[in-house]
Amino acid sequence: MDRLIDLSVTVDTSTLSPPSTNLRLEVTPHRRGPGFWQVSSVRQSLHTGAHIDSPLHVFKDGITTAEISLEQVTGEALVVDLSFVGQNHKITIDDLRRGGADRLKPGQIALLYTGWSDSMYGKWPDYFTRSPFFPPESAEWLVARGPKSIGFDFFEEYCARLPDFTSEDFPMHRVILGAGIVIMEGLTNLGALPPRPVSFFAPFYKIAGTEGAPARFFAAVEGG
Repeated sequence: MDRLIDLSVTVDTSTLSPPSTNLRLEVTPHRRGPGFWQVSSVRQSLHTGAHIDSPLHVFKDGITTAEISLEQVTGEALVVDLSFVGQNHKITIDDLRRGGADRLKPGQIALLYTGWSDSMYGKWPDYFTRSPFFPPESAEWLVARGPKSIGFDFFEEYCARLPDFTSEDFPMHRVILGAGIVIMEGLTNLGALPPRPVSFFAPFYKIAGTEGAPARFFAAVEGG
């Protein structure tokens, strides 16, 4: 039987969204008696924790997350091992090659593993401001390999850590989303995956009219 490996960061009431909005996740329980009954409401940015981005994030006429097919976030995935990079590292094409990205086949899902979320998620604001990052030239090289979606376990867009960025920024997002490739953020535990391709799944919350949606990332690995 296949073993399921959870690849999603956990969010709680201390979790912050990226500096662009800097929203803290809020959970409010609603209860009734005389016995126990509870329904919780949540207030958060859709770009908090494990989530996907659709082209509407950076393109006015881009498709919404509700228009992304499940096929685009499900399938054979390959881990690109970048665990050798450190904080504030600009990930280069040579780094991608060293990590095995040359093995990526068109139509597969690329999972970029640095280990950053494993050790730094929940440490605000350092998780955002000291993360390795992914420049547009590296994104262009990876996009040319033909993945249908790309997952990150680090805060990959450098300008998003800056307080004065504008809507004209976000070049890496524009490269990837402009190619019709889904961006998946908030992955963790990628080091638990083998170097061979695995079956990957990213079901997400289907909300009409939005550019982001909470997701649950996991992989199925042969052998229990």
